Amino acid sequence: MVAVPGRGDTPLLLIAPRNRTIRDRLAADLAEVESRFAAELRSDLPCVNRLVTHIESYRGKMLRPTLVLVSAMGSNPQGGANKDAHRIIAAVVEMVHMATLAHDDILDDAEIRRGGTTINSLVGNESAVMLGDYLISHAYHLCSDIGRTDICRMIAESTNVTCEGELLQLANRGNWFLDEQTYFEIIRRKTACLCGMCCKIAAVLSGTTPATAAALYRYGQKLGTAFQIVDDVLDLTSDEQTTGKTVGRDLQKGKLTLPLIHCLSTVCPDDRTRLHDLLQAQGEPGASASTHTAAVDQIRRYLADSESVAYAQRSAGQLIADAKQAVMGHLAPSAARSLMLDMADAVLTRDC
Repeated sequence: MVAVPGRGDTPLLLIAPRNRTIRDRLAADLAEVESRFAAELRSDLPCVNRLVTHIESYRGKMLRPTLVLVSAMGSNPQGGANKDAHRIIAAVVEMVHMATLAHDDILDDAEIRRGGTTINSLVGNESAVMLGDYLISHAYHLCSDIGRTDICRMIAESTNVTCEGELLQLANRGNWFLDEQTYFEIIRRKTACLCGMCCKIAAVLSGTTPATAAALYRYGQKLGTAFQIVDDVLDLTSDEQTTGKTVGRDLQKGKLTLPLIHCLSTVCPDDRTRLHDLLQAQGEPGASASTHTAAVDQIRRYLADSESVAYAQRSAGQLIADAKQAVMGHLAPSAARSLMLDMADAVLTRDC
């Protein structure tokens, strides 16, 4: 694993780069990204600095900044060190992502994130909302430093699409008849678009062809979609100690995800009715924690007796195959390209 100086063994990649040169370049670039992140958000108000320091604990694998940096290397393998603009954009996308996490935790009433207390649990929803807004405003402030209107518009476009995805998901809360097409549209907008844009912007800044930039967008989008599917599987099958965040919240908040969508479409009519009853009961406003836990336990048993988790995993696997093909078809062989392929494979085996 690559670690940023001062953060111990915090994992910043899904896997360790095999190539020492790539590892060292990423470590240096990611350290600079963290420095830019902290400097941009520094305030003369201690109360603001305390919240910013706390939300930095949300940082996990730094997937999105890493996508920017590795895509830059892969699209220009002979170009030496990444441009300063790449590091700025890597910090920008991390700010946008952190803002969405702060807002998501409010919407989900989440209490745990990365094994620690969420901002909303620590200081309330009002401060958490404003901190999310603070992160977004500073993201655009920092983005303006690169002096590229086209890049700023790409960041804005992906942020707009992310918000649309969240609104689409909210519009379907409690919809226990959600279909796969709508599910994939939600995660395409909410998660995959920003991941795709990380890779595309890196390619554009490296001066690649439009075809290569489009291929890298597909890589990031497919990887991001698979990442979210695996997240959704873990929410139904893992535990809080392993994932480091509140689990089972998707169901409690009325979010139907791919394993259950498939399960509901394949079980017999009687079991489908029982599942709908369980989903409805645990999702009712005011439902007790014990009701939710009992329902989730029964739902997990239905999933364990079905092929639906395996179906979701196969879907993620196909997306990863597509992501790798996009890279192999447009990038020359290099250590950076190999890392991009390894990162894609690692999405399927992660447990947190």
